[in-house]
Amino acid sequence: MSASSLSLPADPAAAIAALRGWLDADSVPPLVVETSGSTGRPKRVLLSREAVLASARATSAVIGEGRWALALPPDYIAGAQVIVRSLLAGHDPALAGVAAAYDEGARFVSLVPTQLHRMLADPDEFSVLASYRAVLVGGGPSEPGLLERARAAGVRAITTYGASETAGGCVYDGRPLPGVEVEVDAEERIWLGGPTIFSGYLDDPEATAQALVGGRFRTNDAGTIGEDGRLRVLGRLDDMVITGGIKVPAPAVAARLRAHPAVAEAEVLGVPDAEWGRRVVAFVSVNGPLSLADARDWIAAEHPRTWAPRQLVAVDEWPVLGNGKLDRRALEAMA
Repeated sequence: MSASSLSLPADPAAAIAALRGWLDADSVPPLVVETSGSTGRPKRVLLSREAVLASARATSAVIGEGRWALALPPDYIAGAQVIVRSLLAGHDPALAGVAAAYDEGARFVSLVPTQLHRMLADPDEFSVLASYRAVLVGGGPSEPGLLERARAAGVRAITTYGASETAGGCVYDGRPLPGVEVEVDAEERIWLGGPTIFSGYLDDPEATAQALVGGRFRTNDAGTIGEDGRLRVLGRLDDMVITGGIKVPAPAVAARLRAHPAVAEAEVLGVPDAEWGRRVVAFVSVNGPLSLADARDWIAAEHPRTWAPRQLVAVDEWPVLGNGKLDRRALEAMA
């Protein structure tokens, strides 16, 4: 910790001690957490204690409070919030695996989709996961089939949307937490406001001015708000791949590919191309034969053929960042 900010260590026990002191002190500097850096250079986000507490208390108001299992890195906001929520409920978070943590009294856990996918394949871990009061799933888009399998088996899986700039997830299953304001503008850009919003980026006034506008967070995500008031996140605005003058929504193409019987997992990116400007590339893990022609025909059966990928890359092991999110830059390098 410096005189002007608190950065959390990666060691869970040390992070718990640091946050306990930060919560209990009379006067504290802002907490500094890094963004994931999955799409570019990480930014250092400044969060006041008031913003962190507002987020933690809003979560407890919606799903309840108790001891949490810490399954995420504590130096990122999702892990830090697990610690804060647990401490506010009077407990240190459990540091054992999800199954052992339940035996130690943990009843809440926060996971990224990859972790949930792996636990569903492990009968011992999964059977305990279904006993948790709530399982938050965030940090990236979740395959609908994954959530359906989890919920059908009794897991109370709750999707979360938010960012380091909002002190963690602030929209649960499409609905904003108490006090959180959500707006989608004419360009389908999502704006977030309320008491959980960050104070700025450390030593980066230009980036702060672009993202923090009138006290609201100007996200880089596209979305819509349905008639039921739920927010639907369509993906990042920069996920719109412009190829040969055609706009291709990469998340929609990836979702269609995941429905193919031979595809276990899929991601779609635009990579630089001399002819097309950017070409649409599909990255897939398969459990059966799949050619590029097959993939293109599968996309064209539901979407315009101009959305179909021009390259297919087989992935044996998905590259991830330290916080468990997909490393999109590493994927692009594979193409």
